Amino acid sequence: MTINVSDAGGRHRSPFRTFARRALALGGAGLVSVTGVVALSGSAQAAGSTLGAAAAGSGRYFGTAVAANHLGESGYATTLDTEFNAVTPENEMKWDAVEGTRNTFNFSNADSIVSHAQSKNMKVRGHTLVWHSQLPSWVSGLAATDLRTAMNNHITQVMTHYKGKIYAWDVVNEAFQDGSSGARRSSPFQDKLGDGFIEEAFKTARSVDSAAKLCYNDYNTDGVNAKSNAVYNMVKDFKARGVPIDCVGFQSHFNSNSPVPSDYQANLQRFADLGVDVQITELDIEGSGSAQATNYSNVVKACLAVTRCTGMTVWGIPDKYSWRASGTPLLFDDNYGKKAAYTAVLTALGGSSSGGGTTDPGTGGGTDPGTGTGSKTCTAAYTATQTWQGGFNGQVTITAGSAAITGWSVKVTLGTGQTTTGVWNGTTAWDSTGKVMTVTPSYNGSLAAGASTSFGFTVQANGNTAAPTVSVCTAS
Repeated sequence: MTINVSDAGGRHRSPFRTFARRALALGGAGLVSVTGVVALSGSAQAAGSTLGAAAAGSGRYFGTAVAANHLGESGYATTLDTEFNAVTPENEMKWDAVEGTRNTFNFSNADSIVSHAQSKNMKVRGHTLVWHSQLPSWVSGLAATDLRTAMNNHITQVMTHYKGKIYAWDVVNEAFQDGSSGARRSSPFQDKLGDGFIEEAFKTARSVDSAAKLCYNDYNTDGVNAKSNAVYNMVKDFKARGVPIDCVGFQSHFNSNSPVPSDYQANLQRFADLGVDVQITELDIEGSGSAQATNYSNVVKACLAVTRCTGMTVWGIPDKYSWRASGTPLLFDDNYGKKAAYTAVLTALGGSSSGGGTTDPGTGGGTDPGTGTGSKTCTAAYTATQTWQGGFNGQVTITAGSAAITGWSVKVTLGTGQTTTGVWNGTTAWDSTGKVMTVTPSYNGSLAAGASTSFGFTVQANGNTAAPTVSVCTAS
């Protein structure tokens, strides 16, 4: 994946580079038609109330591309940690990022992503080892023999550094041309080393790490067309000759000019039938509302219908950080509110929403713990767990009284101007004024006498840092 934007002529240019790139034009049109969707059970962690938990119910991951420079933003980190169980570094593992000068490696930014992911028990996809783009100029200037040495050394050094930490590597990325030829793309590797560079890269990768999955990754291969046929024939040949390849990544960047192809699921299945895993690696779909939601749902259902489709990754978290932000192609809006597309994906995965979408401001401040009526009681106590300029995270701890309870309900009223951008471990409903949210359990309703649980939320302060009002806890 490059971080590119499309111009009017159908080319792509990178905010970080000014090279030309692909035309977003796929053969076929229409939406995926899927039957026999896999029924999923929820994750024990959150009963399928998040994307990662719901995907885990079928043994899959649901990941996102991550940029190291956004990890310090609370809304970004909170949404990442709550919703996803896999990450792909967006640019931090690319050749220019880790080996800008020959044999001098800088892993600091990539390390920050890997360390964060490991601390949250997330899978990490390595992206990418050999690619024609975001390539330092010194690589392009090498003669063939020296280029081969440099390529194999780069693979060896990067994979050795992350050995045991990476679930799957995009060993070679985007090596085929667009259009009807099915030819290899011109690149320093192709032009100087020939067709065999892909095979050599995979063999070198396997010699370094026998445990990591080795993948080929490309775009505009989502349906059956000349380009995907060329990749298919390469994979078939590799499998027949014992060349190590474990998986194929389908980037799946869609918009009105390159819609989800009608044979999307069938294409995934034909690759899986070769004996490789298939993964949706860079999913984003431009649009909004129900149309975008339907497209996202159909893509997810297509993966679920293919046994060897092992996971899905969306290319970013909020729209504002997307490589094509003007097309609003992701699952969260600029304030980390859950879009209709989010709900459609969660539902397709077999999960159920815990709320936390866009909210309206309320009034109040402080806390008001209380007790319910009857023999079953509970208290609710508020704590600010993290604050930063512009917002804070809050946590409400629910504690059962002298008798066990099987459910609870708490009302939270935000201060004037405040909005929530995420809620976890609770299901939310809003009153008719849109000012007060009632939070009930998403999976954590049953408590023994004296036991506690909690739910949390992120607040965008909009100039008001007052604590929200937490009302009486009602037990059932």
